Amino acid sequence: MNRAKWIWMGFGWTLAVAHIGIIGHMIKLANNQLPIINLPVGNYTSYTVEAGKDGYRINYQANDPKVMSVDKDIQKKNGFFGIGGSTDVKQSEQYTMDGSRHLQGGQGLGKLSAEKLECIKSAGAGESTGRMVGASVGAGIAPVFTSIPYVGWLMAGWAVMLGQDTGAEVGGEIATMAKGCDIEEIKESK
Repeated sequence: MNRAKWIWMGFGWTLAVAHIGIIGHMIKLANNQLPIINLPVGNYTSYTVEAGKDGYRINYQANDPKVMSVDKDIQKKNGFFGIGGSTDVKQSEQYTMDGSRHLQGGQGLGKLSAEKLECIKSAGAGESTGRMVGASVGAGIAPVFTSIPYVGWLMAGWAVMLGQDTGAEVGGEIATMAKGCDIEEIKESK
C-alpha cells in the first residue's frame, strides 16, 4: 500500500508541475503577442498602426480624402447629326462627402434647376415624336421585306423597330439642340 501511495503522489506532483509549466508558457505567449485592434473601416477611411511589445499607436482618419475629384474627357459632336466633326472637352469636378455629386445631396438637395428640367422635358418630347415618325418610316419600308420568304416578316419588324429607335435618338437630339441644351448633362441627369 505504501508503494501505491508514493506512485500516486509522484503522479500528482508531475501533473501539478506540468500544469504550472503550461500556464507559465501561455502567459509568456500572451505577453509576446500584439494586441487585437478593431478599427471601423469604410470606403473613405485611412489609418496607420504602429504596434510593438510596449503597446501600439493608431493614426485614424475618417472621410479621407476630404475632397475628391473626377476628371472626364468628353468627345462632343458638332453640328447637325454630328456632321461638323467633334470637339474634345475636358471636365474636372471636385466634391466632398456631403453627397452633392453622387447622392444628390448637399446644397441643392437633389433638386434639378428649371433649365435642366426644361431640357429633360424637351428631350423626352422630342424622343416621343421622333419615335412615332421613325415607326411610320419603318412601316413604309416594311412591305419591301415581307416578300422575302421565311424571314421577311422578321426583317419587316426589324425595320420598324430600327426606325423607332433611330427616330427617337434623332428627335431627342433635335429638340435639345432647339432648346440650347447640353446633351451630356441630360444623359447624366437621367
